[in-house]
Amino acid sequence: MTLLHLIKPLTAWVPEVQQPSTQVPFKQRAKWTIMCLFIFLVCCQIPLFGVKVDTSNDPFGWIRTMLASNRGTLMELGISPLVTASMIMQLFTGLGVLRVDQSVREDRELSSRAEKLLALIITFAEAVVYILSGMYGPVSQLGLINSVGILIQLMLAGVMVMMLDELLQKGYGLGSGISLFLATNICESIIWKALSPLTIKTSRGVEFEGALISTFHMILTKPSLPQALWESFTRSNLPNLLNLLATLVVFAVVIWCQNLKIELPIAQRGVRGVQYTHTIKLFYTSNIPIILLSSCVSNISFFSRLLYRTFPSNIFVSILGSWEDIGGHSIPRGGFAYYLSPPTSIAAVLFDPIHTILYMIIMVSACAGLSTLWLEISQMSAKHVYEQFKQAGREIKGFPGTATLKLLNLYIPTAAIFGGIAVACLTIFADFLGAIGSGTSLLLAVNIIHNYHEMLTKEKEFVE
Repeated sequence: MTLLHLIKPLTAWVPEVQQPSTQVPFKQRAKWTIMCLFIFLVCCQIPLFGVKVDTSNDPFGWIRTMLASNRGTLMELGISPLVTASMIMQLFTGLGVLRVDQSVREDRELSSRAEKLLALIITFAEAVVYILSGMYGPVSQLGLINSVGILIQLMLAGVMVMMLDELLQKGYGLGSGISLFLATNICESIIWKALSPLTIKTSRGVEFEGALISTFHMILTKPSLPQALWESFTRSNLPNLLNLLATLVVFAVVIWCQNLKIELPIAQRGVRGVQYTHTIKLFYTSNIPIILLSSCVSNISFFSRLLYRTFPSNIFVSILGSWEDIGGHSIPRGGFAYYLSPPTSIAAVLFDPIHTILYMIIMVSACAGLSTLWLEISQMSAKHVYEQFKQAGREIKGFPGTATLKLLNLYIPTAAIFGGIAVACLTIFADFLGAIGSGTSLLLAVNIIHNYHEMLTKEKEFVE
């Protein structure tokens, strides 16, 4: 009996979306997708009942974009529990801790329920940590009733996000909830920082938060055009035109890289005149390496921040990371967490070159290694693709038998490694130029949007 079968009684209590009995029409799937997104956006604006949260003081503001979370609302935890649970299940399956036979329906269903059960456990654990760490004020001031109330709200919100994600993945909508919510949150942040009409007091006077709005305001109010443009490109602590241009450049480069691919001609045994191709993209493992790395970094930073707040003088805690609160945000200033955080400007790169070099080495090596590891975990390796070819009676044209495997072994690992390196380099480039959001979040958004574009194109061709 496998571990999955041992936990089967517990998974019976996990809520589940029923599989559609027939193919859902495209228009109806689009409506469900828009409805799920609307529910998510509304929940991002509904504050948690029973607490008053200072939204300007957010110790985890720098990672919220990648978690699709919003401070002090029902979406406080965002997609973090779902992403963490999914990665743990994938890792355990790839390492053989969990044995899942994808050809057996019962195993697939048990694996899905076990992942949701793990997501609920993680949601509960994160909610408890948030409350006990004082995110909503001292527990003694909150009281038992308010603390339990906050816990219940976060749990219900976690269940809702899980059900919305499952609703889309089971064919009622398009794509997955995780990707949809993440891309929406990132794009919303970029648009807001470009066009925000809010005014903020600075040392130079009152300025608009949005980079474009601020530029027009400076052109109209500054004594000379060169001075207005210079300040628009160089103002600090607020989004500027250089940040916006860096964001657009990263968008363009990532879209160009998405089209770098090799198409191998496929021959179908016993069938003539039918042309097939097997596409191997540069981003063969898509945005998985950066998602895995971001999740690890966010979890390390999260617990490092909590430990440093409780034990600031402990040497082992300081080695993990030391933190400083600036403008309502906690910034790593030393330890392992510091070298996992990117320099956010050219000045920061020049001021601390050791930090820059170590960060680049960690990013590039980790993304390349995780991309290679993901080949085996997700069954995307040359061996698995070759087995799929054999079962379908296919081979690469001109490379019969095991020659197909040799050619796949040449292309797929190479694409995975260089794709991981390219992802890391693009992320570093965006961070160094101070792109809006972060290099990681931009890369995730572009990849998700590109995948949705391909999905919608295929759906349109199918309908026509």
